[in-house]
Amino acid sequence: MLVRQRIAAAPAAFARGATKSFSSASSSSSSSARLFETRPSPSQLLSKQRSTFARRAYATEAPVPAPAAPKKKRFRFLRWTYRLTVLGLLGGTGYLGYSIYLLRHPAEQIEPDPSKKTLVILGSGWGSVSLLKKLDTENYNVVVISPRNFFLFTPLLPSCTTGLIEHRSIMEPIRNILRHKKATVKYYEAEATKIDYEKRLVYISDDSEIKGDVSHTVVPFDMLVVGVGAENATFGIPGVREHSCFLKEVGDAQKIRKRIMDCVETASFKDQTEEEVKRLLHMVVVGGGPTGVEFAGELQDFFEEDLRKWIPGIQDNFHVTLVEALPNILPMFSKQLIEYTESSFKEEKITIRTKTMVKNVTDKYIEAEVTKPDGTKELEKIPYGLLVWATGNAVRDVVKDLMSQIPAQKNSRRGLAVNEFLVVNGTENIWAVGDCAITNYAPTAQVASQEGAFLARLFNTMAKTEALEDELKKLSVAQQEAKNDEARNEIFAEIKERQRQLRRTKQIGPFQYSHQGSLAYIGKERAVADISWVSGNIASGGTMTYLFWRSAYLSMVFSARNRILVATDWIKAKIFGRDVSRE
Repeated sequence: MLVRQRIAAAPAAFARGATKSFSSASSSSSSSARLFETRPSPSQLLSKQRSTFARRAYATEAPVPAPAAPKKKRFRFLRWTYRLTVLGLLGGTGYLGYSIYLLRHPAEQIEPDPSKKTLVILGSGWGSVSLLKKLDTENYNVVVISPRNFFLFTPLLPSCTTGLIEHRSIMEPIRNILRHKKATVKYYEAEATKIDYEKRLVYISDDSEIKGDVSHTVVPFDMLVVGVGAENATFGIPGVREHSCFLKEVGDAQKIRKRIMDCVETASFKDQTEEEVKRLLHMVVVGGGPTGVEFAGELQDFFEEDLRKWIPGIQDNFHVTLVEALPNILPMFSKQLIEYTESSFKEEKITIRTKTMVKNVTDKYIEAEVTKPDGTKELEKIPYGLLVWATGNAVRDVVKDLMSQIPAQKNSRRGLAVNEFLVVNGTENIWAVGDCAITNYAPTAQVASQEGAFLARLFNTMAKTEALEDELKKLSVAQQEAKNDEARNEIFAEIKERQRQLRRTKQIGPFQYSHQGSLAYIGKERAVADISWVSGNIASGGTMTYLFWRSAYLSMVFSARNRILVATDWIKAKIFGRDVSRE
């Protein structure tokens, strides 16, 4: 009975997942129970071992981590900015290297064609150089005549007077410009002394120290561009030409530089009287335009940043005064910029004397007529050590002589009167650009540059027009000599095409000046800008405008060579300061 109960209970035990064999219910009947014990099969043992191993492995194995969330894309903007900056620097360096290579390795030029017209260009200033840059010289036999064999970037000339920029950094040899033209351009370093309009001759003179067998000769022309500029206007005031320093050429800047240091060193001389020291260290600038304002600012910077450090004895007596006959300085700028400049000069301790008209100049003082607030006038003596004359322009003698030969110019006083295509009134083959031409615009470098570019387009168009007209004449003859209707129709189709090209070519309009704005440096790393914009003018002043002023002038400098030299000069002066030696 007991054995039957155990056998009946075995399936229930297996159903509950038991893994052990049944044993005897009591110790007294253990041996008899073993005889009837039910043992597991080999397959059950193998399954048991596998499950046991799996449980142990699962218990000892490290937990599997959950899948990591994707990393956030941080600093993507900075990474792309860095990459673009690097690419920009590499591209800029490559472009600069390529530009220098082209500058150093000019291509071969086409020889002049005697059958083409001779175009003579007088001068190497803004108008003439702008014309040469854009002119297709293969259309003409071009001859350039100028006593100055370089182009001078005049807006940075005031910086040369104090040593901030070396004068050669703003000079571009005219030979470099001409050598890169497609066709050969002849250049004569000479001064045009006379223009014979009737005979179409230019008389030139070699004024250099070393002369050859021929120093005077003539140059014939078919077309003439007068771009000789203007000379300094003294308004007939006695003593101006004898005692003043002008600021138009490189020699003027070098003269001013020497004069500044002469005044400083003479003022430091032993036993010099206090009154004489004050006179020597009083720097007077006559002219409240951009040139005079910029020079006054540069001069005050030179004193504040360098002179007072190395020559402390002059700091109590050094003074800059700006004299202007008009009621305010910078008349071409907006009222708010004028006020900003005046307040900046007051902060920099630069004296502005408006409504002060110079009447006489001696070697030690100027006599000026001063208009007081109540309208009364009185004559005042202003002592000076350095006098810089930065006023208006006067007509050169060669231009006066040409004006006397042309009846249509008899009423002109300030230069050659021109029409809307810059043709000199009363002539057919003479054009004028720059300060020697009288237009409706101010005589500035910006105007002269745009006039030169306009003439280049005009001359290129004229050459294309003449070539098309010659082709039309030949096609007309060929059409008359055609043997059959088919050939005549083909030639007629070519004639119609040339006529369409001729109409498109002749569509060039008159000269129109586009004012890009005005810039002026006012000292202490500040500048003023009156920039033309679509919606009107933008007037600004301060340090950011000064950075814009530098970047604008750096981009306008003629070649990559000049840009590198100017930037190097600025960096050098910032690190080491300006040189206070006399030469």
